[in-house]
Amino acid sequence: MEKFEICPSILSANFFNLEKEIENLKKADINVLHIDVMDGHFVPNISFGECVLKSLKNNCDMYFDVHLMVKKPLLFLKRFHKAGAFSLTFHIEADDDAFDCIKEIKSYGCKAAIAVSPKTDIKKVLKFLDYIDMLLIMAVEPGFGGQKFIDDVLYKIVNVKKIKPNLKIQVDGGINLVTAEKAKKAGADYFVVGSFIFSSKDYLKTLKDLQKIICC
Repeated sequence: MEKFEICPSILSANFFNLEKEIENLKKADINVLHIDVMDGHFVPNISFGECVLKSLKNNCDMYFDVHLMVKKPLLFLKRFHKAGAFSLTFHIEADDDAFDCIKEIKSYGCKAAIAVSPKTDIKKVLKFLDYIDMLLIMAVEPGFGGQKFIDDVLYKIVNVKKIKPNLKIQVDGGINLVTAEKAKKAGADYFVVGSFIFSSKDYLKTLKDLQKIICC
């Protein structure tokens, strides 16, 4: 991925017309798709499995950023790698050992990332920072779209950047023009955006407005 990147979450897309949604994103020079995987255990909702990613992989040449909101990530890593993931993110709050997850992801040649939910102390991930490619800071509670950005998570971005200035930080949840600017100032590199894009009547304008803030 580039230095700064908008990562649209297809969880908020119109699944009846997903091909058209992706075409609109590509017209705006979007190269990344964020794939939210929910198992109904780690979070109450269920989203989709690797069959959706396989279909996307076979029909478009984008970077697939897979976010596993699952209780047992070790059961899912190989499946989503084989389906086409370029990066795999698991939650520090999940049941499986984080070092085991990182080791397995790296064995596939994928980028490894850890996600941290809003209520989780950032200290829980500090010992893993030297071993991951990206840290995902959740700015909403995982599992539901359309939530309001939690400003308190910004300190996590600031603190991690002080410790590991070159570590890529992705922020996910409640991103719009105002919160994107806050997150970038705090040090975020990648921005997961869902409903703000897909509920917009004009993708190109919305994305261009975001790009002015994020990518400049």
